[in-house]
Amino acid sequence: QSFKLLGFLDVKNVPCARESVLYGSLGSLVMGLGHFLATSRVRRSSDVAVGGFICTMLGYWFYCRYNLAQQRIRQRMLKEGMKNRVLFEGSYLDPEKEQTGSERSNS
Repeated sequence: QSFKLLGFLDVKNVPCARESVLYGSLGSLVMGLGHFLATSRVRRSSDVAVGGFICTMLGYWFYCRYNLAQQRIRQRMLKEGMKNRVLFEGSYLDPEKEQTGSERSNS
């Protein structure tokens, strides 16, 4: 079953959405409770909690999406390298064949 936050953010299918909401709620609890324990002002503490939720959620969202983009770039490079390895294996363009040939000539 899918859960939509604010009617448009599908938490189940969007990468990093679930973790962002969970960390945002934890940040909200910590910041709101901490502010309440420090000042004993309920209304201001709830405002701090909402601000903490938004800041923590957006902060983790950008952090997670950045790491996900880096991971996808590394996967794409690895896939391209594997394709080139299969393509050039055994040919004169094979880097390993060139390296072993030069080692034999030096001996």
